[in-house]
Amino acid sequence: MTSSHCLDVRGDYACFTRPEMKVERVSYDFITPSAARAVFEAILWKPEIRWRMERIEVLAPVRWISVRRNEVGAVVSTRNVTSAMQSGSGQLGLYIEDERQQRAGLFLRDVAYRLHARMEPVKGEALHNPAKYAEMFARRAAKGQCVNQPYLGCREFDARVRLVTSPDGEPEPLAAVDGDFGWMLYDMDFSRPSDPRPMFFRAQVTRGVLDLTKAEVRS
Repeated sequence: MTSSHCLDVRGDYACFTRPEMKVERVSYDFITPSAARAVFEAILWKPEIRWRMERIEVLAPVRWISVRRNEVGAVVSTRNVTSAMQSGSGQLGLYIEDERQQRAGLFLRDVAYRLHARMEPVKGEALHNPAKYAEMFARRAAKGQCVNQPYLGCREFDARVRLVTSPDGEPEPLAAVDGDFGWMLYDMDFSRPSDPRPMFFRAQVTRGVLDLTKAEVRS
Protein backbone atom coordinates (compact mmCIF):
# COMPACT_ATOMS: atom_id res chain seq x y z
CA MET A 1 0.00 0.00 0.00
CA THR A 2 1.31 3.44 -0.86
CA SER A 3 0.49 6.78 0.76
CA SER A 4 0.53 10.36 -0.50
CA HIS A 5 2.16 13.21 1.38
CA CYS A 6 2.41 16.94 0.79
CA LEU A 7 4.92 19.56 1.87
CA ASP A 8 4.97 23.34 1.58
CA VAL A 9 8.58 24.28 0.80
CA ARG A 10 9.95 27.84 0.72
CA GLY A 11 13.33 29.49 0.64
CA ASP A 12 15.15 32.76 0.09
CA TYR A 13 17.41 31.35 -2.62
CA ALA A 14 17.56 28.23 -4.78
CA CYS A 15 19.64 26.79 -7.58
CA PHE A 16 18.54 23.69 -9.47
CA THR A 17 21.55 23.58 -11.73
CA ARG A 18 21.13 22.80 -15.39
CA PRO A 19 23.63 20.02 -16.20
CA GLU A 20 24.49 21.65 -19.54
CA MET A 21 25.74 24.73 -17.58
CA LYS A 22 28.61 23.24 -15.63
CA VAL A 23 31.00 26.20 -15.39
CA GLU A 24 28.63 29.04 -14.53
CA ARG A 25 25.69 27.74 -12.52
CA VAL A 26 22.29 28.48 -14.09
CA SER A 27 19.13 27.25 -12.42
CA TYR A 28 16.05 25.71 -13.98
CA ASP A 29 12.95 27.87 -13.65
CA PHE A 30 11.65 25.82 -10.72
CA ILE A 31 12.48 22.83 -8.57
CA THR A 32 13.34 19.56 -10.30
CA PRO A 33 11.69 16.25 -9.30
CA SER A 34 15.00 14.93 -7.96
CA ALA A 35 15.50 18.01 -5.76
CA ALA A 36 11.91 17.68 -4.54
CA ARG A 37 12.49 14.01 -3.73
CA ALA A 38 15.57 14.99 -1.73
CA VAL A 39 13.41 17.24 0.47
CA PHE A 40 11.22 14.27 1.43
CA GLU A 41 14.26 12.07 1.98
CA ALA A 42 15.76 14.72 4.25
CA ILE A 43 12.81 14.17 6.59
CA LEU A 44 12.57 10.39 6.31
CA TRP A 45 14.88 8.06 4.47
CA LYS A 46 14.84 4.31 4.97
CA PRO A 47 16.08 1.51 2.70
CA GLU A 48 12.61 0.00 2.95
CA ILE A 49 10.83 2.88 1.20
CA ARG A 50 11.09 4.95 -1.97
CA TRP A 51 9.70 8.39 -2.72
CA ARG A 52 8.02 9.02 -6.07
CA MET A 53 7.15 12.59 -6.97
CA GLU A 54 3.62 13.08 -8.32
CA ARG A 55 3.04 16.82 -8.59
CA ILE A 56 4.86 20.11 -8.12
CA GLU A 57 2.87 23.30 -7.61
CA VAL A 58 4.58 26.65 -8.08
CA LEU A 59 3.28 29.17 -5.53
CA ALA A 60 5.52 32.19 -6.17
CA PRO A 61 6.62 34.07 -9.30
CA VAL A 62 9.89 32.98 -10.90
CA ARG A 63 12.41 35.59 -9.74
CA TRP A 64 16.09 35.59 -10.64
CA ILE A 65 19.22 36.90 -8.99
CA SER A 66 22.75 36.99 -10.38
CA VAL A 67 25.49 36.28 -7.85
CA ARG A 68 29.26 36.12 -8.16
CA ARG A 69 30.88 34.06 -5.45
CA ASN A 70 33.99 32.08 -4.57
CA GLU A 71 33.98 28.32 -5.04
CA VAL A 72 36.58 25.62 -4.57
CA GLY A 73 37.35 24.09 -7.96
CA ALA A 74 38.61 20.70 -6.78
CA VAL A 75 37.78 17.83 -4.47
CA VAL A 76 40.00 15.44 -2.57
CA SER A 77 40.89 12.54 -4.83
CA THR A 78 39.14 9.28 -3.93
CA ARG A 79 42.21 7.45 -5.18
CA ASN A 80 44.36 9.31 -2.64
CA VAL A 81 41.84 8.56 0.10
CA THR A 82 41.81 4.85 -0.75
CA SER A 83 45.61 4.79 -0.85
CA ALA A 84 45.83 6.55 2.51
CA MET A 85 43.34 4.15 4.08
CA GLN A 86 45.33 1.16 2.85
CA SER A 87 48.78 2.48 3.77
CA GLY A 88 47.81 4.34 6.92
CA SER A 89 49.30 7.63 5.75
CA GLY A 90 49.04 10.03 2.85
CA GLN A 91 48.44 13.60 1.77
CA LEU A 92 44.72 14.35 1.87
CA GLY A 93 44.87 18.09 2.33
CA LEU A 94 43.10 20.51 -0.01
CA TYR A 95 44.45 24.06 -0.01
CA ILE A 96 41.56 26.38 -0.64
CA GLU A 97 43.79 29.32 -1.58
CA ASP A 98 45.19 27.27 -4.48
CA GLU A 99 41.84 25.98 -5.70
CA ARG A 100 39.63 29.03 -5.18
CA GLN A 101 37.69 30.17 -8.25
CA GLN A 102 35.29 33.05 -8.73
CA ARG A 103 32.17 32.06 -10.64
CA ALA A 104 28.94 33.73 -11.57
CA GLY A 105 25.61 32.09 -10.94
CA LEU A 106 22.02 32.74 -11.99
CA PHE A 107 19.86 31.63 -9.08
CA LEU A 108 16.23 31.79 -8.04
CA ARG A 109 15.05 33.88 -5.11
CA ASP A 110 11.96 33.89 -2.89
CA VAL A 111 10.77 30.50 -4.08
CA ALA A 112 7.70 28.65 -2.84
CA TYR A 113 6.42 25.23 -3.87
CA ARG A 114 3.88 22.67 -2.78
CA LEU A 115 5.29 19.20 -3.33
CA HIS A 116 3.24 16.02 -3.58
CA ALA A 117 4.96 12.65 -3.30
CA ARG A 118 3.95 9.03 -2.83
CA MET A 119 5.74 6.77 -0.38
CA GLU A 120 6.23 3.31 -1.84
CA PRO A 121 7.34 0.33 0.30
CA VAL A 122 9.96 -1.68 -1.56
CA LYS A 123 11.17 -4.30 0.93
CA GLY A 124 11.33 -5.49 4.51
CA GLU A 125 8.92 -4.40 7.19
CA ALA A 126 7.53 -1.60 5.02
CA LEU A 127 5.82 -4.18 2.81
CA HIS A 128 3.86 -5.57 5.78
CA ASN A 129 3.35 -2.39 7.80
CA PRO A 130 3.46 0.65 5.48
CA ALA A 131 1.27 2.68 7.84
CA LYS A 132 4.12 2.71 10.37
CA TYR A 133 6.37 4.53 7.92
CA ALA A 134 3.65 6.92 6.79
CA GLU A 135 2.95 7.87 10.40
CA MET A 136 6.65 8.20 11.07
CA PHE A 137 7.01 10.68 8.20
CA ALA A 138 3.96 12.71 9.22
CA ARG A 139 5.15 12.90 12.82
CA ARG A 140 8.66 13.96 11.86
CA ALA A 141 7.46 16.54 9.32
CA ALA A 142 4.97 18.05 11.77
CA LYS A 143 7.68 18.45 14.42
CA GLY A 144 10.29 19.80 12.01
CA GLN A 145 12.56 16.80 12.47
CA CYS A 146 14.86 15.77 9.66
CA VAL A 147 17.79 13.50 8.87
CA ASN A 148 19.63 16.44 7.36
CA GLN A 149 18.66 20.04 6.67
CA PRO A 150 16.36 20.17 3.61
CA TYR A 151 17.83 22.36 0.90
CA LEU A 152 16.92 23.86 -2.45
CA GLY A 153 19.36 22.53 -5.01
CA CYS A 154 22.53 23.61 -3.18
CA ARG A 155 23.18 22.83 0.45
CA GLU A 156 23.81 26.50 1.29
CA PHE A 157 20.22 27.30 0.26
CA ASP A 158 18.24 25.86 3.14
CA ALA A 159 14.51 25.23 2.85
CA ARG A 160 11.67 26.02 5.22
CA VAL A 161 9.34 23.02 5.24
CA ARG A 162 5.78 22.65 6.50
CA LEU A 163 3.59 19.54 6.42
CA VAL A 164 0.33 20.08 4.53
CA THR A 165 -2.44 17.84 5.82
CA SER A 166 -5.41 19.51 4.13
CA PRO A 167 -5.67 21.62 0.94
CA ASP A 168 -8.30 23.85 2.58
CA GLY A 169 -6.95 27.34 3.14
CA GLU A 170 -3.79 26.71 1.16
CA PRO A 171 -2.85 29.18 -1.61
CA GLU A 172 -3.68 28.32 -5.21
CA PRO A 173 -0.83 27.50 -7.64
CA LEU A 174 0.40 30.51 -9.58
CA ALA A 175 -1.53 30.44 -12.86
CA ALA A 176 0.98 32.80 -14.52
CA VAL A 177 3.55 30.00 -14.52
CA ASP A 178 2.27 28.16 -17.55
CA GLY A 179 3.66 26.55 -20.69
CA ASP A 180 6.47 24.39 -22.00
CA PHE A 181 9.70 24.86 -20.03
CA GLY A 182 11.70 22.46 -22.15
CA TRP A 183 13.67 19.41 -21.13
CA MET A 184 14.41 19.14 -17.43
CA LEU A 185 16.38 16.72 -15.29
CA TYR A 186 13.99 14.17 -13.80
CA ASP A 187 16.35 12.08 -11.69
CA MET A 188 19.35 9.80 -11.84
CA ASP A 189 19.03 6.16 -12.84
CA PHE A 190 20.94 4.19 -10.21
CA SER A 191 20.14 0.75 -11.65
CA ARG A 192 23.88 0.52 -12.36
CA PRO A 193 25.43 2.13 -9.25
CA SER A 194 28.87 2.33 -10.83
CA ASP A 195 27.50 4.28 -13.79
CA PRO A 196 24.41 6.34 -12.84
CA ARG A 197 22.69 7.96 -15.83
CA PRO A 198 20.58 11.15 -15.92
CA MET A 199 16.95 10.94 -16.96
CA PHE A 200 15.05 13.85 -18.49
CA PHE A 201 11.44 14.77 -19.18
CA ARG A 202 9.52 17.53 -20.92
CA ALA A 203 8.35 20.02 -18.29
CA GLN A 204 4.81 21.03 -19.28
CA VAL A 205 3.31 23.31 -16.63
CA THR A 206 -0.42 24.02 -16.59
CA ARG A 207 -1.44 27.04 -14.54
CA GLY A 208 1.32 26.52 -12.01
CA VAL A 209 0.99 22.74 -11.78
CA LEU A 210 3.55 20.25 -13.05
CA ASP A 211 1.86 16.83 -13.21
CA LEU A 212 4.61 14.23 -13.03
CA THR A 213 2.29 11.23 -13.26
CA LYS A 214 1.99 11.92 -17.00
CA ALA A 215 5.65 12.76 -17.59
CA GLU A 216 7.43 10.80 -20.32
CA VAL A 217 10.89 10.13 -18.91
CA ARG A 218 13.84 9.50 -21.21
CA SER A 219 17.43 8.60 -20.43
